[in-house]
Amino acid sequence: MPLNIRTYHELTEADQSGLPEQIGAQRRRVADRLATVRRVVAVLSGKGGVGKSFVTAGVARALARTGRAVGVLDADFNGPTAPQLLDLPVARCTVRDNAIEPVVSSEGIRCFSMAMLLEEGQPLAFRGPEAEGHVWRGTLEAAALREFLADVAWGSLDELLVDLPPGVQRFTELIELLPVSPAVLAVTIPTPESRDAVRRALRAAVERGAHVLGVVENMVGGGFSGTAGDELAAEFGIPVLARIPWHPAPDTWDELVRNMGGAS
Repeated sequence: MPLNIRTYHELTEADQSGLPEQIGAQRRRVADRLATVRRVVAVLSGKGGVGKSFVTAGVARALARTGRAVGVLDADFNGPTAPQLLDLPVARCTVRDNAIEPVVSSEGIRCFSMAMLLEEGQPLAFRGPEAEGHVWRGTLEAAALREFLADVAWGSLDELLVDLPPGVQRFTELIELLPVSPAVLAVTIPTPESRDAVRRALRAAVERGAHVLGVVENMVGGGFSGTAGDELAAEFGIPVLARIPWHPAPDTWDELVRNMGGAS
């Protein structure tokens, strides 16, 4: 017999937990904090090892070179790499006026990452009963994402790039928190295996109303073969924004950003 489990939307009796009010308050906090952010761009692929963080850093630098105000939220809590890729010191976060200050790179990019909360070389470990970690860990990671969005003083930004981990769960959490669906930048490598994983992630994004800017084919010209970028572009009716070689020059990223502007 299937379980008849209701969501909070379906409750008709009094909810003593106050869950709907808590969720509403959380979303209002995020909306207030991001009111001065012109656009949120989710960088996703659905697959690990394709270089999402590398692409995020390259795009952020190219955007900064155009004079735009840019932020990077490293949402890969278990494998945070944004500070290193942006040449930022992994410094302890500071709190001012009830908000966490992001670290700012020499290029003016504002960044916040779980790496700023962890001891060097230490894994992410939430407090709680270890035997039941599989039950509550996802909830705590979703809460961490909410805090990163709501409690970091992002300030006025033209673009806030959110570097997502593999899979679609963090993207789903992100889209449920934002007042407006984010734009999406999909990253793949040329292989058929990457194409299939990115296809699933893109399908999830499209079904949730996200605007897909296009696809970036990374690690082109090396040992990977395939036409994933072209196939995804044809299937979803989106442009291939750039093909990134193993050792890209700055103008490669500049062209990608110009194409992103045209796609938006």
